[in-house]
Amino acid sequence: MTNGKSETQSATAFLKARIPLSRGPLAWAAGSSAANAVLLIVQYRLLASVVTDVLFDGQDLAAVWSRLWPLLAIIAARGLAVWSGEVSAVTAAARVKQSVRGDLLDHLMALGPVHLKGERTGEITALLVEGIEALEPYYARFLPAMTTVALVPIAVLAVVFPMDWLSGLVLALTAPLIPLFMILIGKGAARLNQRQWAKLARMSAHFLEALQGLTTLKLFNASRREADVIARVSEDYRLATMSVLRVAFLSALALEFFATLGVALVAVFIGFRLLSGSMGFERGFFVLLLAPEFYLPLRSLGAHYHARMEAIGAATRIVETFAWPAPPVVAGAESVDVPRTAPSVTFQDIVLTYADGRKGLDGADFRLASGATTALVGPSGAGKSSIVNSLLGFIAPTSGAVLVDGHPLTTMNIEAWRRRIAWVPQSPHLFRGTIADNIRLGAPDADAAAIEKAARLTGADAFIHRLPDGYDQAIHEGGRDLSGGQRRLIALTRAALRDACLLILDEPTASLDAASERQITKAIRKLSRGRTVLVIAHRLETVRAADHILVLDQGRVVEQGDHGALMSAEGLYAALVKSGAAIALSDSPA
Repeated sequence: MTNGKSETQSATAFLKARIPLSRGPLAWAAGSSAANAVLLIVQYRLLASVVTDVLFDGQDLAAVWSRLWPLLAIIAARGLAVWSGEVSAVTAAARVKQSVRGDLLDHLMALGPVHLKGERTGEITALLVEGIEALEPYYARFLPAMTTVALVPIAVLAVVFPMDWLSGLVLALTAPLIPLFMILIGKGAARLNQRQWAKLARMSAHFLEALQGLTTLKLFNASRREADVIARVSEDYRLATMSVLRVAFLSALALEFFATLGVALVAVFIGFRLLSGSMGFERGFFVLLLAPEFYLPLRSLGAHYHARMEAIGAATRIVETFAWPAPPVVAGAESVDVPRTAPSVTFQDIVLTYADGRKGLDGADFRLASGATTALVGPSGAGKSSIVNSLLGFIAPTSGAVLVDGHPLTTMNIEAWRRRIAWVPQSPHLFRGTIADNIRLGAPDADAAAIEKAARLTGADAFIHRLPDGYDQAIHEGGRDLSGGQRRLIALTRAALRDACLLILDEPTASLDAASERQITKAIRKLSRGRTVLVIAHRLETVRAADHILVLDQGRVVEQGDHGALMSAEGLYAALVKSGAAIALSDSPA
């Protein structure tokens, strides 16, 4: 209970902290509400005067026409004020959403792939889209309704009390009942909304995972079981949503009841005094016209109170995401220039411990020679990915240092350092767009001639020219309309276009047929010239072609040398080659 209360307080504080971003539009919306309140009173004062003169003084249309024209103008002005307030409120909400989405995206980028690898993509996607959209009603509806509540009822009471103290007293005494019951009923709404958002995130994650793994589900005849799981999760979300709606409808019922009761009491008191002759018609009619308008902002606030609860539910998850501790990354001091030529990279007794206590590297000590190709081999979990993450600056070592040409990596601008690195993973990601767009990902200003030159270097131009639209050929997300070899060639071309001095390869020939493997190997050989190359190797042919081999085990380099020397030593490397546990034989099926 205390934890839930604390979460609600944190979410509320987060929402309030963003108000200054929209202060200008919200102030304009408040001004529009004030203008509308003044015009409302003037409108009903004129209307009461006209109706009284027509009913009791027998005046015709010509006699009251001079007061009807201003009435039309006032109605038009009120419509303009309401429209202006709505536009300002929506603008305020848009500013906040843009700010939160940008900050959240920056935070996720700062967390980097090391942290986000353990998060569910569907949940993050739901948070970035539906979660932030749920903030809009709070700024576009609830906050303006709060301003209206502070202006209109007070203005109405200021006019009613001097004219009819009894009606003013009824309005003043019944008005607090509406926000009181709104708060009492809405107390459990925050918890229900938080549960609803948790269900939505879970459903989104399940659905995305099912789509991404649809082929696997079909092959194992598990698609029906997964569909049943999604149906069950969807039903949980439906029940959570209905619980929230029940509270919202109950709140609306209570608010409408007290508002209607208040208007009815005013009408009864006015009616008795009209019958007894102690009150004039014009005064009574004017007060009766204002009574529903007195309660309207309170009813509107009650209707939008649910928006506040929904925003708190979404903000709770956003606050939790902002609270995720970013892993210590390499933050360069920019005191040393990034090398322009093939660098020498030294890992000096690197110890790397992750947030969960898992040790990725334990005293790793080795050197990548300038302009040479170094192969990194070892069993699963030996620390190969940790070395790459340290080299890319995605996570800072717990102790030790990464030296580039003798200078600590921390003395360089990390973004500039990454621009000098070309990384080709085992499963390169291609984005929806054209082939040219995907090639120029690391060099967005590259022209068509530079793209074609890079494609000729890797040999990708051969298959690209066979496509109907060539470099302008549109591809689907992930490049699923291309073969595995073609995706690897595009990734290598992307690396060739980037002016990189360090090339990192995660066995780009894995799972390819013989022809594609030969083509990729030829492209890598061309691409490696004049660059320092680190290749995570799983195939014997790749290892044999390397200038130097590092054998990793439990976060430490246990052997190093060339293929012949390591085989003669009959250590871990030889055992891996003979067993095929980590290095596949060259004649193994693709």
